[in-house]
Amino acid sequence: MSRIVDVSCTRVRARLHTPFVTALRRTETVDTVLVRVRDTDGVVGYGEAPQVWQVTGESLASATACVEQMLAPLVVGTDTDDWSATTARLPRAVARNAGAKAAVDVALHDLAARRSGVRLAELLRTTYGDPAAHPPRTVTTDVTLSAGDADALAAAAVARVADGFGTLKLKVGTDAATDVARVRAVREAVGPDPVLRLDANQGWTPEDAVDVVRALEAADLGVELVEQPVPGEDVEGLAWVRARVGLPVMADEALFTAYDLERILRLGAADAINVKLAKTGSLAAAAALLRRAAEHGLGTMVGSMMETHVGLGAAASLVAAVPTSGTNDLDAAWWAAASPYDGGITYDGPVITLPDVPGLGIERLHEDAVA
Repeated sequence: MSRIVDVSCTRVRARLHTPFVTALRRTETVDTVLVRVRDTDGVVGYGEAPQVWQVTGESLASATACVEQMLAPLVVGTDTDDWSATTARLPRAVARNAGAKAAVDVALHDLAARRSGVRLAELLRTTYGDPAAHPPRTVTTDVTLSAGDADALAAAAVARVADGFGTLKLKVGTDAATDVARVRAVREAVGPDPVLRLDANQGWTPEDAVDVVRALEAADLGVELVEQPVPGEDVEGLAWVRARVGLPVMADEALFTAYDLERILRLGAADAINVKLAKTGSLAAAAALLRRAAEHGLGTMVGSMMETHVGLGAAASLVAAVPTSGTNDLDAAWWAAASPYDGGITYDGPVITLPDVPGLGIERLHEDAVA
């Protein structure tokens, strides 16, 4: 019988090839906590907890403290074959701290998949998806255009289309008065074919959101959807906006838990949802949100915070196991100048390839990535 003998944390910093700018922040690095779970046979599973002050409120220090002080004691000494029961105990171990909980949860799933000799997507399919389905090896992602002026956005859009991306996610919400002009500049630069979706990252008031979205509709710029136009806690405001515009509205920062989804459904606040592991706290919870939303006719998408190939590998594996209705938002690790690991997912423009090896396929962390 194999048991968990160690849960450890390492702070990782990966530099980006291009600064990432939203209505909430600007960053040139990915800062995250890599969690390793090791068993008595020396098998290691990986997960990560990204630092996202403006969305989850978690930091490197808080995630590390949560894992080491609250979650590791629940995991160390448990039977590796009982991984499902172990992951079920994590959500109640501590309030909030979804990123830290997701990191340990993913690491336990990764370890279980490695021990079973299957890809993580295959383990997730049999556990949370359709057991009869065969998870694909590839997943398609959009790409984000960082917030900026019209000329910068247009130039970035042309470059990303040249990289092969067919769905562009524009970061708006920094200035409602000029957001329409920025979207128009991108559309004129790339032509009619690329899909344009907008993410305001909570940057508008409900009134500004209605004004901007109506102006976008009048301009007929071919926008697919508008993501989180108002502050996440203002679900009533989100519903107020949705009732007054024609473009589909997606909830992101408004959705962390199953309770949040029921509130969104009850108020008719969104046409679609963006599910992220660092918000839900576990793969099981994320899969449940996707299924519940689909049952009620909402569009579904899996996204991520600014994470490395560990977190993105887990998110892409979830998509492969529990398919979503739209192109997913999994480009975060594409922004890294280089992967901080050997192994794991790879990017070819918008196509993410899952490694054909057990678990996430992560082999080791590069020493120069240790923060």
